[in-house]
Amino acid sequence: MVHHSGSIQSFKQQKGMNISKSEITKETSLKPSRRSLPCLAQSYAYSKSLSQSTSLFQSTESESQAPTSVTLISTDKAEQVNAEENNKDSVLKCSFADLSDFCLALGKDKDYMDESEHANYDRSRLIKDSVPKDNSESKAKLSKNDMNYIASSGLLFKDGKKRIDYILVYRKSNIQYDKRNTFEKNLRAEGLMLEKEPAVANPDIMFIKIHIPWDTLCKYAERLNIRMPFRKKCYYTDRSSKSMGSVQNYFRRIKKWMSQNPMVLDKSAFPHLEESDCYTGPFSRARIHHFIINNKDTFFSNATRSRIVYHMLQHTKYENGISKVGICKLINNGSYIAAFPPHEGAYKSSQPIKTHGPQNNRHLLYERWARWGMWYKHQPLDLIRLYFGEKIGLYFAWLGWYTGMLIPAALVGLCVFFYGIFTMNASQVSQEICKATEVFMCPLCDKNCSLQRLNESCIYAKVTYLFDNGGTVFFAIFMAIWATVFLEFWKRRRSTLTYTWDLIEWEEEEETLRPQFEAKYYKMERVNPISGKPEPHQPSSDKVTRLLVSISGIFFMISLVITAVFAVVVYRLVVMEQFASFKWNFIKQHWQFATSAAAVCINFVIIMALNLAYEKIAYLLTNLEYPRTESEWENSFALKMFLFQFVNLNSSIFYIAFFLGRFVGHPGNYNKLFNRWRLEECHPSGCLIDLCLQMGVIMFLKQIWNNFMELGYPLIQNWWSRHKIKRGVQDASIPQWENDWNLQPMNIHGLMDEYLEMVLQFGFTTIFVAAFPLAPLLALLNNIIEIRLDAYKFVTQWRRPLPARATDIGIWYGILEGIGILAVITNAFVIAITSDYIPRFVYEYKYGPCASRFEYGENCLKGYVNNSLSFFDLSELGVGKSGYCRYRDYRGPPWSSKPYEFTLQYWHILAARLAFIIVFEHLVFGIKSFIAYLIPDVPKNLYDRIRREKYLVQEMMYEAELEHLQQQRRKSGHPVHHEWP
Repeated sequence: MVHHSGSIQSFKQQKGMNISKSEITKETSLKPSRRSLPCLAQSYAYSKSLSQSTSLFQSTESESQAPTSVTLISTDKAEQVNAEENNKDSVLKCSFADLSDFCLALGKDKDYMDESEHANYDRSRLIKDSVPKDNSESKAKLSKNDMNYIASSGLLFKDGKKRIDYILVYRKSNIQYDKRNTFEKNLRAEGLMLEKEPAVANPDIMFIKIHIPWDTLCKYAERLNIRMPFRKKCYYTDRSSKSMGSVQNYFRRIKKWMSQNPMVLDKSAFPHLEESDCYTGPFSRARIHHFIINNKDTFFSNATRSRIVYHMLQHTKYENGISKVGICKLINNGSYIAAFPPHEGAYKSSQPIKTHGPQNNRHLLYERWARWGMWYKHQPLDLIRLYFGEKIGLYFAWLGWYTGMLIPAALVGLCVFFYGIFTMNASQVSQEICKATEVFMCPLCDKNCSLQRLNESCIYAKVTYLFDNGGTVFFAIFMAIWATVFLEFWKRRRSTLTYTWDLIEWEEEEETLRPQFEAKYYKMERVNPISGKPEPHQPSSDKVTRLLVSISGIFFMISLVITAVFAVVVYRLVVMEQFASFKWNFIKQHWQFATSAAAVCINFVIIMALNLAYEKIAYLLTNLEYPRTESEWENSFALKMFLFQFVNLNSSIFYIAFFLGRFVGHPGNYNKLFNRWRLEECHPSGCLIDLCLQMGVIMFLKQIWNNFMELGYPLIQNWWSRHKIKRGVQDASIPQWENDWNLQPMNIHGLMDEYLEMVLQFGFTTIFVAAFPLAPLLALLNNIIEIRLDAYKFVTQWRRPLPARATDIGIWYGILEGIGILAVITNAFVIAITSDYIPRFVYEYKYGPCASRFEYGENCLKGYVNNSLSFFDLSELGVGKSGYCRYRDYRGPPWSSKPYEFTLQYWHILAARLAFIIVFEHLVFGIKSFIAYLIPDVPKNLYDRIRREKYLVQEMMYEAELEHLQQQRRKSGHPVHHEWP
């Protein structure tokens, strides 16, 4: 029986002790305990390498250089160190056959069987392919290649040994040198190494190259709880899986077909990602012997090194005072003009990648991901994550998943559209409108409009039928279900990625306070209930006050958007009369179309102008709230930007869908705005054509504008920067960090603009999809371009962003769920109110020829157009005209007992509309909830694997620590036990 209290106490007493390499290797193999049989082979294989890590750490500490200066290492000494490291790496080589035999031997020993589980571990239950025989050689080769391309790209100090982890840039002419000197002195005191070098093209620019030594890396990796690999994964299969041979064969055939799929990437072209095959744990210098350290130069990835350096830059003071801290403030006050991690060399090579291989990860990303010729290929998400970090990797994973899910939506929407094309000429409503040569419609404006024949709107009626046909309701229900399936399966995909990228337990471990929050509330502390340590605390009264001010600002900006929409409505009313009397005959005949098109263009200009103001106001309001962490800041800022732009983008669409033509009155008694301008009516064929025009133009123009601002603008700026360099420097060798400096920086809001663009597009795709079934197709075509455009921008046009970590897409998932709910409601109202689906339905079963009897082959909509138009006596206008004109409404004729009053059919249609909204919403929400219930957030096999790996990690940590403590006992001469002492 294991006594945990004694083991913990013994571990605390012994964890600070170190042992030498020679003493460890002389000891015999430790007899294993019965607790860790499944993966004990892996523990045995790496026991020597993990024990040697202790001496490796000791040697690096003794050979570490002074942080306040930069010293050069001699070539002979470097060769000696490399020879020692090669000897250490050679000890790690072990064949899997030996490990399997060792597991078998353990499995046959009844003394080490867990009687509670009655487990019989054999070779068939361990997947042999998980550990190739030449694994250590391939890792050594990869590590060597990593250092080769770092050296070839010039990303080293002048001594040619220390790699550059971060770059600071400032101008020599800047007078704030005291702040810089203090800041750099404090950085050296923290353990960083700095080296200055002037720019080649501009003598006023000075670069500061930053290198973080091994001991400083270890110190901050432990402080930040960074998880590092300490055991190779040992995959375990259950006996029940043997009974699923047919299912496995089926999936094996699918996997074989997928390997031949031209969309699948060639995995042989990508490097082996070592950490994805290892169990990981929080790094600790006291337990460094647990971790797999083949090469200290590549143990911490470039992304991890950059994150640690950035953390140090953010928490280093530059003046006396609690608030005088952080590189961001120094950039804001002009002391520095930039801070960024360098790219890993050039993204292009004169030698083909197929024959000579990639020069670096950036080159590989460009050739296999960012080139436009790779538009049909899957994305190398693991390599994206390795180079840009998990946060950007999750964005591209979500974007790729969203684009793939748009394919079925686009196909169904295209089928609905083609159904409208093929049945357009057979539509009874279109036929009746096109044949109505003797039906005159009442004037749509007061001064310059004349009577219009109904058949003149024949084309509009046919176009309207393309979007308002029998498939509209089906497509609206399909898109509501599609949105649910998309979000539910994305949760499963996200859980798989977070497991693969070792992000399961990251959020609780590494979320740190923002320096601005610490500087503001450093005098008010409270004990953190999780860590038990005091930390700055924002009082509730202060938080509520700031939130109220922020909410007031949000409502003010939303009211400004509504005011802008009202101004566009007034514009439509004013120019309506002018276009009706225009000199050009085409505009005079189609004055309603011209009015709508001009209003859409003006509205788009207003939208883009207001977006600039919204971004600055949202930034100020978010900083006013003083969010506690970076994720809270990003979520708050993203929510404000979404609310601003969503209202800005969709307010005019909501007006056309639900208000245009609804409150105009009737001929002889029209409602007027400010008793001056008559409210605008819908076209004789309905208002849906205006809604389609508004959505299509805004969606198309906004996508073009966004693509230009994302790629075209940086291309122009980078071209101008290169042009200036060529003019000032002739045949000069520009170092990599200076080339990065000449690129455009990633915007200060990170991925917010990228997510915002896609989420707003998701709203266009789902909210009014009943009125515009081609929206998913347009979104799909845009996203295919967007993926490669973003990839090209990240790899070639932007400086390398900080490789940040994240476990999900943040607040955007909640926004997407809200859009999915809003889409069900809006589509129900669009079908019931904006389209003519309900009036046709009521006429077909209540007032049409099929109401009392039904005969096969009879058209139940015959006479619908005449029934939907009311009569008005022209003599009542007092303009010298007689006869009757028609208008769209359900009112009594002039000769009835109650002229111009709503008829009974109007109330039947209103009741049917309300009933349809209720039934549609409840039906779709019920289906959505049922689907969400059926689809678990985490796949069952992944859930079991996570639980088992947590158990195995505990057992392997137990075994490693037990071995370490027993070696300490042997060294001190105490008796050795096979369990915890």
